[in-house]
Amino acid sequence: MLIIPAIDLKDGHCVRLRQGVMEDATVFSEDPASMALHWLKQGARRLHLVDLNGAFAGKPKNEAAVRSIVEAVGLDVPIQLGGGIRDLETIERYLDIGVAYVIIGTAAVKTPGFLHEACDAFPGHVMVGLDANAGKVAVDGWSKVTGHDVLDLAKRFESYGIEAIIYTDIGRDGMLSGVNIPATVELARELTVPVIASGGITNLDDVHALCAVQDNGITGAITGRAIYEDTLNFAAAQKLADKLTTNGNVKS
Repeated sequence: MLIIPAIDLKDGHCVRLRQGVMEDATVFSEDPASMALHWLKQGARRLHLVDLNGAFAGKPKNEAAVRSIVEAVGLDVPIQLGGGIRDLETIERYLDIGVAYVIIGTAAVKTPGFLHEACDAFPGHVMVGLDANAGKVAVDGWSKVTGHDVLDLAKRFESYGIEAIIYTDIGRDGMLSGVNIPATVELARELTVPVIASGGITNLDDVHALCAVQDNGITGAITGRAIYEDTLNFAAAQKLADKLTTNGNVKS
């Protein structure tokens, strides 16, 4: 189980939002590259980046900050990036600078043909971000909730050849209210691609709970506000996950 630090980018700074509300942002660092190096020193084996401005604008807005992070950490630690990725040219540009995985969210829902093309053009590098509110998918930086069921879309996208699904419970994101384990497990059980949990991780109890259900296909968990506000010690969280799991199996 990978514990993956989130670096959310807004106006070039590292911030965290509450339930995706841009006006409710807390700035944790004005130097995202330094923050990325901090998490690497704490034992991070992957980083999760989100261009928040890009998610709302529909095109990259924090590319300079992304580049600075990639240059700082090098290519040894994979970086997954979402927010404002709506065309093949943007994907190619990000992969060329060293991003390992791009995350397509809104565009996957609104224009599934684009997602299909992206999977064909860049196999092994495309993830889908499915953000849910009461089981329904939200788009446009979570500002709009659609009538699409999460599981239905996930199964369709799986057939396109996506690398993984990042599942976020909007109601819990940034609220330090615990992970929605039942919903995450329900989704993972129905898929063959890995599911990465996101939203609500608060403390080591959440890490333990996720590791306990890892065998359902949950390979990682993204954490943000908890590690920035010190309700979760990142190094301890990854060490616990490593201790609890061996070869994908939870130790008794």
